Amino acid sequence: MVVVIAMLREKMAEAAEEAIREAEITLPADFMRAFEKTIARETREIAKSEYANIMENIRQAETLGLPLCQDTGLHIFYVTIPPEVPFTDEIFLGIRDGVERATKSVPLRPNAVEPLTRHNTGNNLGDETPAIHIRPGDKFTITAMPKGGGSENMSRMAMLLPSETSKVKEFVAETMLIAGGRPCPPVVLGVGIGGTFDSVTALAKEALLQPVDEMTNFEQEICDAVNALGIGPMGLGGDTTCIAVKVKKGHCHTASLPVAVNVQCWACRRATVEVKL
Repeated sequence: MVVVIAMLREKMAEAAEEAIREAEITLPADFMRAFEKTIARETREIAKSEYANIMENIRQAETLGLPLCQDTGLHIFYVTIPPEVPFTDEIFLGIRDGVERATKSVPLRPNAVEPLTRHNTGNNLGDETPAIHIRPGDKFTITAMPKGGGSENMSRMAMLLPSETSKVKEFVAETMLIAGGRPCPPVVLGVGIGGTFDSVTALAKEALLQPVDEMTNFEQEICDAVNALGIGPMGLGGDTTCIAVKVKKGHCHTASLPVAVNVQCWACRRATVEVKL
């Protein structure tokens, strides 16, 4: 156990840096499958042109080994820990080390600032940053999900009345109508339903971890409603504004119906790495 703890921080740092690098440069296979279907369905020429630009961007990033977008995001991690791994501060410290290393090695744009003074720490670290969520699991893994500011700024939440379940789809579509082209569509929308004021937004973000190349009937209905807006890629018009909608639900109070939408731009970045001890 002492040996494991001694090496835990360094192993976490290595895994975090690797996960960040992969997430920043290469999009997940499930997203690429969904995106290619989106491109195949497009009928408008200006939208096809924008999709060609995005695909070239994706190819160049992978070829050159550079981030997909100049906004390399604020960093969020989801960690699963098996019973044999000790839950200690070394896990958190190692992830912070990995973020600081990746800022130089990938490289990443330093995005973490103090909220009021706007002082930039220069290394993507700060109070409560990066966000680290830990749960028990069968394997020791770390998932990096860099989140860009443009799409994050368009996210919304609401406390609907319990009788307003039929308005969930309307709220999601309204969120994208307000957003327009600002979050760099086509987007993926993570929707949280239920829970509490604070947990519903976490549900919406966690929904973005799910594979996007398949949807339930409910998710497809919401996606169709958003696409009917005609905003299109980069807000220039097109058949598809939303590639996929992913929903995550939690039981809520009988008097509540919290709903949150976490908007994700076309650079739907996430990567999972197994931590080897």
